[in-house]
Amino acid sequence: MQPIYSIQQKDVDLLKANGVTVPDINHSVKVAEKALEIAARVKANNNAHLLDMELIGRGALFHDLGKARTHTMEHGLIGAEMGKTLGLPVAITAIMEKHIRGGLSADEALELGLPVKDYTLGRLEERIIIYADRLVDIITDGIVAITDEINAEERFEEILQTIPRYGKNEKTTSRYLGYHGEIQGLMRH
Repeated sequence: MQPIYSIQQKDVDLLKANGVTVPDINHSVKVAEKALEIAARVKANNNAHLLDMELIGRGALFHDLGKARTHTMEHGLIGAEMGKTLGLPVAITAIMEKHIRGGLSADEALELGLPVKDYTLGRLEERIIIYADRLVDIITDGIVAITDEINAEERFEEILQTIPRYGKNEKTTSRYLGYHGEIQGLMRH
């Protein structure tokens, strides 16, 4: 059995040392905590399903490293480059690069002016992180009470379809709803 993973202070310190602001660090820590909590629920209901808990925790923690330099859409690419320079594993820098809008297709990347390539999320660990990131935004923005995080999961579809900043556009909303359905299904089985 894989040991439980905890967020490491040295990783939080690395974010600080590389210029990530306190609010962005707080967001990233919350995403990591939420992703690990979701992953634990997935694992509890799928004994045969192996998840890389360290990848989930560290990938979530570092996903917004690029915000040390910009809060634009390019923060994913910039963060991945910064992560490579810091010696982070490829699996983590891939999450950083691909997390924009939940994993863009090459066509969407072209439309948004990003380097044309496939940014889709192939690993369940990546999808859990992106799902957690969206949930944390909904919770910390006060759309649901912070004391009622499960409500964010229950109302996820409604929130994405009625508040444009969470769904972004039809393709992104559809992608997020797919992750929601997949992960909620794994947590119930």
